[in-house]
Amino acid sequence: MKAVLLAGGLGTRLSEETTVKPKPMVEIGGRPILWHIMKIYASHGVNEFVVCLGYKGYVIKEWFHNYFLHSSDVTFHLATNEMVLHRAAAEPWSVTLVETGEDTQIGGRIKRILPYVKDDEAFCLTYGDGVGDVDISAVIDLHRRSGRLATVTATQPPGRFGALRFDGDKVLGFQEKPVGDGGWINGGFFVCSPKVGDYIEDDSTVWEREPLERLASEGQLGVHFHHGFWQPMDTLRDRRQLEELWAAGKAPWKVW
Repeated sequence: MKAVLLAGGLGTRLSEETTVKPKPMVEIGGRPILWHIMKIYASHGVNEFVVCLGYKGYVIKEWFHNYFLHSSDVTFHLATNEMVLHRAAAEPWSVTLVETGEDTQIGGRIKRILPYVKDDEAFCLTYGDGVGDVDISAVIDLHRRSGRLATVTATQPPGRFGALRFDGDKVLGFQEKPVGDGGWINGGFFVCSPKVGDYIEDDSTVWEREPLERLASEGQLGVHFHHGFWQPMDTLRDRRQLEELWAAGKAPWKVW
Protein backbone atom coordinates (compact mmCIF):
# COMPACT_ATOMS: atom_id res chain seq x y z
CA MET A 1 0.00 0.00 0.00
CA LYS A 2 1.19 3.51 -0.78
CA ALA A 3 1.07 6.51 1.54
CA VAL A 4 0.12 9.89 0.09
CA LEU A 5 1.69 12.79 1.99
CA LEU A 6 0.28 16.31 1.70
CA ALA A 7 3.31 18.59 1.54
CA GLY A 8 2.22 21.60 -0.48
CA GLY A 9 0.90 24.10 2.07
CA LEU A 10 2.35 27.48 3.02
CA GLY A 11 2.71 27.05 6.79
CA THR A 12 2.12 30.74 7.51
CA ARG A 13 2.22 30.33 11.30
CA LEU A 14 5.77 29.03 10.98
CA SER A 15 6.83 31.92 8.76
CA GLU A 16 10.21 32.25 10.48
CA GLU A 17 11.04 28.81 9.04
CA THR A 18 8.84 28.60 5.96
CA THR A 19 10.10 31.68 4.14
CA VAL A 20 12.87 29.46 2.76
CA LYS A 21 11.36 25.96 2.88
CA PRO A 22 7.95 24.25 2.84
CA LYS A 23 6.49 23.36 6.21
CA PRO A 24 7.11 19.59 5.92
CA MET A 25 10.83 20.36 5.60
CA VAL A 26 11.03 22.09 8.98
CA GLU A 27 13.38 19.94 11.02
CA ILE A 28 12.94 18.00 14.23
CA GLY A 29 16.18 16.50 15.49
CA GLY A 30 18.00 17.48 12.31
CA ARG A 31 15.51 15.71 10.02
CA PRO A 32 12.46 17.15 8.23
CA ILE A 33 9.17 16.33 9.91
CA LEU A 34 8.23 14.74 6.58
CA TRP A 35 10.97 12.15 7.20
CA HIS A 36 9.58 11.41 10.67
CA ILE A 37 6.11 10.80 9.18
CA MET A 38 7.56 8.49 6.54
CA LYS A 39 9.42 6.54 9.23
CA ILE A 40 6.12 6.06 11.10
CA TYR A 41 4.56 4.53 7.99
CA ALA A 42 7.65 2.47 7.19
CA SER A 43 7.54 0.91 10.66
CA HIS A 44 4.21 -0.61 9.54
CA GLY A 45 5.58 -1.88 6.23
CA VAL A 46 4.44 1.06 4.08
CA ASN A 47 7.48 1.96 1.98
CA GLU A 48 5.95 3.50 -1.15
CA PHE A 49 5.17 7.19 -0.96
CA VAL A 50 3.49 9.77 -3.16
CA VAL A 51 4.28 13.30 -2.00
CA CYS A 52 2.00 16.18 -3.05
CA LEU A 53 4.19 19.19 -3.75
CA GLY A 54 3.17 22.83 -3.90
CA TYR A 55 4.87 25.73 -2.14
CA LYS A 56 8.65 25.51 -2.68
CA GLY A 57 8.31 21.92 -3.81
CA TYR A 58 11.78 22.05 -5.37
CA VAL A 59 13.26 22.04 -1.84
CA ILE A 60 11.71 18.61 -1.23
CA LYS A 61 12.90 17.36 -4.62
CA GLU A 62 16.44 18.49 -3.93
CA TRP A 63 16.45 16.92 -0.47
CA PHE A 64 15.47 13.50 -1.79
CA HIS A 65 17.83 13.83 -4.74
CA ASN A 66 20.68 14.39 -2.26
CA TYR A 67 19.39 11.92 0.36
CA PHE A 68 22.69 10.01 0.47
CA LEU A 69 24.55 13.28 0.94
CA HIS A 70 22.32 14.27 3.87
CA SER A 71 22.63 10.93 5.66
CA SER A 72 26.19 9.73 4.97
CA ASP A 73 29.80 10.67 5.56
CA VAL A 74 31.41 11.90 2.36
CA THR A 75 34.87 12.66 0.92
CA PHE A 76 35.24 15.12 -1.96
CA HIS A 77 38.33 14.84 -4.18
CA LEU A 78 38.36 18.33 -5.62
CA ALA A 79 41.17 17.77 -8.10
CA THR A 80 39.27 14.95 -9.85
CA ASN A 81 35.75 16.10 -9.03
CA GLU A 82 35.03 12.77 -7.35
CA MET A 83 32.77 12.06 -4.40
CA VAL A 84 33.08 9.00 -2.16
CA LEU A 85 30.29 8.09 0.24
CA HIS A 86 31.11 6.42 3.56
CA ARG A 87 28.65 4.70 5.88
CA ALA A 88 25.94 5.28 3.28
CA ALA A 89 22.54 4.94 4.92
CA ALA A 90 19.38 4.66 2.89
CA GLU A 91 15.76 3.72 3.43
CA PRO A 92 13.97 1.04 1.37
CA TRP A 93 11.57 3.65 0.07
CA SER A 94 10.11 4.49 -3.31
CA VAL A 95 9.20 8.19 -3.37
CA THR A 96 7.15 9.81 -6.15
CA LEU A 97 7.11 13.61 -5.99
CA VAL A 98 4.11 15.15 -7.74
CA GLU A 99 3.65 18.85 -8.54
CA THR A 100 0.05 19.48 -7.44
CA GLY A 101 -0.01 23.29 -7.70
CA GLU A 102 0.94 26.01 -5.28
CA ASP A 103 -2.61 27.25 -4.63
CA THR A 104 -4.45 23.92 -4.87
CA GLN A 105 -6.65 22.90 -1.95
CA ILE A 106 -6.14 19.51 -0.31
CA GLY A 107 -9.04 17.92 -2.19
CA GLY A 108 -7.51 19.06 -5.45
CA ARG A 109 -4.12 17.67 -4.49
CA ILE A 110 -5.66 14.28 -3.78
CA LYS A 111 -7.42 14.29 -7.15
CA ARG A 112 -4.18 15.16 -8.93
CA ILE A 113 -2.29 12.16 -7.52
CA LEU A 114 -5.04 9.61 -8.25
CA PRO A 115 -3.26 8.38 -11.42
CA TYR A 116 -0.50 7.06 -9.13
CA VAL A 117 -2.91 5.03 -6.93
CA LYS A 118 -5.85 4.33 -9.27
CA ASP A 119 -5.05 0.62 -9.57
CA ASP A 120 -4.63 0.12 -5.82
CA GLU A 121 -7.28 -1.23 -3.47
CA ALA A 122 -6.65 1.72 -1.13
CA PHE A 123 -3.99 4.20 -0.10
CA CYS A 124 -2.92 5.86 3.13
CA LEU A 125 -3.19 9.65 3.34
CA THR A 126 -1.95 12.14 5.88
CA TYR A 127 -0.89 15.73 6.38
CA GLY A 128 2.78 16.67 6.19
CA ASP A 129 2.99 18.34 9.59
CA GLY A 130 1.74 15.97 12.31
CA VAL A 131 3.26 13.01 14.15
CA GLY A 132 1.93 10.40 16.52
CA ASP A 133 2.29 6.80 17.65
CA VAL A 134 -0.69 5.91 15.46
CA ASP A 135 -1.21 2.20 14.79
CA ILE A 136 -1.22 2.47 11.00
CA SER A 137 -1.71 -1.30 10.65
CA ALA A 138 -4.88 -1.12 12.74
CA VAL A 139 -6.25 1.74 10.63
CA ILE A 140 -5.60 -0.23 7.44
CA ASP A 141 -7.17 -3.38 8.93
CA LEU A 142 -10.28 -1.47 10.05
CA HIS A 143 -10.64 0.08 6.62
CA ARG A 144 -10.44 -3.30 4.90
CA ARG A 145 -12.93 -4.93 7.27
CA SER A 146 -15.44 -2.08 7.05
CA GLY A 147 -15.67 -1.99 3.28
CA ARG A 148 -16.13 1.80 3.42
CA LEU A 149 -14.53 4.23 1.01
CA ALA A 150 -12.54 6.11 3.66
CA THR A 151 -11.36 5.80 7.24
CA VAL A 152 -10.13 8.68 9.38
CA THR A 153 -8.09 8.59 12.58
CA ALA A 154 -9.73 10.54 15.39
CA THR A 155 -7.67 11.92 18.24
CA GLN A 156 -8.09 14.13 21.28
CA PRO A 157 -5.78 17.13 21.01
CA PRO A 158 -3.51 18.00 23.92
CA GLY A 159 -4.53 20.95 26.04
CA ARG A 160 -2.68 24.16 25.34
CA PHE A 161 -1.98 25.02 28.96
CA GLY A 162 -1.27 23.11 32.14
CA ALA A 163 -4.16 22.65 34.57
CA LEU A 164 -4.47 23.04 38.30
CA ARG A 165 -5.85 20.29 40.52
CA PHE A 166 -7.48 21.84 43.52
CA ASP A 167 -9.85 21.25 46.43
CA GLY A 168 -11.73 24.38 47.41
CA ASP A 169 -9.14 27.12 47.75
CA LYS A 170 -6.21 24.69 48.11
CA VAL A 171 -4.06 23.63 45.17
CA LEU A 172 -3.33 19.90 45.19
CA GLY A 173 -1.01 19.79 42.23
CA PHE A 174 -0.48 20.47 38.56
CA GLN A 175 -1.33 18.55 35.41
CA GLU A 176 0.91 19.38 32.49
CA LYS A 177 -0.99 19.87 29.23
CA PRO A 178 -3.98 17.60 29.87
CA VAL A 179 -6.04 16.23 27.00
CA GLY A 180 -8.55 18.79 25.69
CA ASP A 181 -12.25 18.99 26.45
CA GLY A 182 -13.05 15.39 25.53
CA GLY A 183 -13.94 16.10 21.91
CA TRP A 184 -12.51 14.03 19.08
CA ILE A 185 -11.00 15.72 16.05
CA ASN A 186 -9.67 14.76 12.63
CA GLY A 187 -6.09 13.65 13.28
CA GLY A 188 -5.35 12.78 9.66
CA PHE A 189 -3.84 9.33 9.02
CA PHE A 190 -6.59 8.32 6.61
CA VAL A 191 -6.99 5.21 4.51
CA CYS A 192 -8.95 5.84 1.30
CA SER A 193 -10.21 4.06 -1.76
CA PRO A 194 -9.25 5.76 -5.03
CA LYS A 195 -13.02 6.11 -5.49
CA VAL A 196 -12.93 9.12 -3.15
CA GLY A 197 -11.87 11.00 -6.28
CA ASP A 198 -15.55 10.91 -7.31
CA TYR A 199 -16.27 13.17 -4.33
CA ILE A 200 -13.70 15.80 -5.33
CA GLU A 201 -14.71 18.36 -7.94
CA ASP A 202 -11.55 20.31 -8.77
CA ASP A 203 -8.48 22.12 -7.40
CA SER A 204 -10.67 24.37 -5.23
CA THR A 205 -12.24 21.49 -3.29
CA VAL A 206 -11.49 21.50 0.44
CA TRP A 207 -11.12 17.84 1.46
CA GLU A 208 -12.41 18.40 5.00
CA ARG A 209 -15.65 19.99 3.79
CA GLU A 210 -17.73 18.63 0.90
CA PRO A 211 -15.89 15.31 0.31
CA LEU A 212 -15.64 14.19 3.94
CA GLU A 213 -19.09 15.53 4.81
CA ARG A 214 -20.66 13.71 1.88
CA LEU A 215 -18.78 10.49 2.64
CA ALA A 216 -20.02 10.72 6.23
CA SER A 217 -23.63 11.40 5.19
CA GLU A 218 -23.55 8.34 2.91
CA GLY A 219 -22.13 6.09 5.64
CA GLN A 220 -18.83 5.71 3.77
CA LEU A 221 -16.50 7.23 6.39
CA GLY A 222 -15.18 5.00 9.15
CA VAL A 223 -13.22 6.09 12.21
CA HIS A 224 -10.25 4.69 14.11
CA PHE A 225 -9.95 6.12 17.63
CA HIS A 226 -6.34 6.87 18.55
CA HIS A 227 -5.76 7.16 22.29
CA GLY A 228 -2.00 7.71 22.20
CA PHE A 229 0.29 10.60 21.37
CA TRP A 230 -0.54 12.98 18.54
CA GLN A 231 0.84 16.44 17.87
CA PRO A 232 0.61 18.75 14.87
CA MET A 233 3.37 21.27 14.19
CA ASP A 234 1.33 24.39 13.60
CA THR A 235 3.45 26.96 15.42
CA LEU A 236 7.02 27.55 16.57
CA ARG A 237 5.87 26.60 20.03
CA ASP A 238 4.76 23.19 18.70
CA ARG A 239 8.08 22.77 16.94
CA ARG A 240 10.02 23.55 20.11
CA GLN A 241 7.95 21.04 22.06
CA LEU A 242 8.59 18.30 19.51
CA GLU A 243 12.29 19.18 19.38
CA GLU A 244 12.55 18.97 23.18
CA LEU A 245 10.89 15.53 23.22
CA TRP A 246 13.25 14.28 20.52
CA ALA A 247 16.35 15.71 22.21
CA ALA A 248 15.37 14.10 25.51
CA GLY A 249 14.92 10.71 23.88
CA LYS A 250 11.22 10.79 24.78
CA ALA A 251 9.62 11.17 21.35
CA PRO A 252 6.46 8.99 21.51
CA TRP A 253 6.11 8.96 17.73
CA LYS A 254 9.52 7.26 17.32
CA VAL A 255 8.05 3.79 16.85
CA TRP A 256 10.89 2.55 14.63
